[in-house]
Amino acid sequence: MAKQSGIKTVANNKKAYHDYFVLEKYECGIELFGTEVKSIRQGGVNLKDSYCYIKKGEVFATGVHISPYEKGNIYNKDPDREKRLLLHKKEIMKLFGRVGQEGLTLIPLSVYFKDSLVKVELGLCKGKKLYDKREADAKKQAARDIDRAGRTGGRYSD
Repeated sequence: MAKQSGIKTVANNKKAYHDYFVLEKYECGIELFGTEVKSIRQGGVNLKDSYCYIKKGEVFATGVHISPYEKGNIYNKDPDREKRLLLHKKEIMKLFGRVGQEGLTLIPLSVYFKDSLVKVELGLCKGKKLYDKREADAKKQAARDIDRAGRTGGRYSD
């Protein structure tokens, strides 16, 4: 089978950008079984309430729901099982220190195919307060209003 080239995004975690400030992003692999990869190719992955933690020098993602592959029968795994993320040991130790000392959180931001490999974009995030969320929503609304006014030729219509 020929290798595919390029990057194809399968799922994004939009809620993470609403609830957290993303300080840094890391690309990491994910340990999957064959039927899980086939299900991801069909778009059967959900990152909505997922997060990551570090245990015994390994990074695990929990809450990543991968729907069972319909033709997988006995080979399907539990859709909500914890998946191990693949990072270099130095990166894991750096993340472990920052998460422990600064009170940051590891959140999966997106799942995508890079060539034929499944990759996860992992974000080192800091939680937003309610007033931060309101401020971000106000900025988005102001940008939408400006864009709408520009499209209507200076006339504001609502």
